Amino acid sequence: MARTGQNPTSVPVPQVAEGGRISHAIFRVARLHRLLASQLLRQAGLHPGQEMVMMYLWDCGPQRLTDLCTVLGADSPAMTRTVQRLERAGFVRRSPDPTDGRAVLVEPTAASQALRHEVERMWRELEEATVGDLDEDQQAETLGVLGLLECNLAARTHRPAMVNERA
Repeated sequence: MARTGQNPTSVPVPQVAEGGRISHAIFRVARLHRLLASQLLRQAGLHPGQEMVMMYLWDCGPQRLTDLCTVLGADSPAMTRTVQRLERAGFVRRSPDPTDGRAVLVEPTAASQALRHEVERMWRELEEATVGDLDEDQQAETLGVLGLLECNLAARTHRPAMVNERA
């Protein structure tokens, strides 16, 4: 096993991954981030990814199911299942799109507003756990590097990068 540099972790980098140390580190961080997010979201009865759908709907209002797939990078069957679960929980409502009878609109319900406050609280807790003691400059640098990595990967996967200009 190879050393990971200045900040060794509890997970050694396998020799096979030596040529992809950054990718290995991203994998480890993403796995732990998702684990903590899952634990926090479970408190509100949500699964990872459902909060992203709700965040987008709260910000943008009713959206076509196909547009949710595009913006969140999900396939149609997965998004349909996610929306069905959110609908059963009472957080979204589906209706026919008045401009295209073949399309479905998804909108947040009034009941989802209480959920919004929980998701905001959990998201802050996740952010605090993630950034730890990073100062403002380190956080800005991290966001910049992550944005570049996202653009690199989006170009290779032929998907648009969803870089947030507010970041």
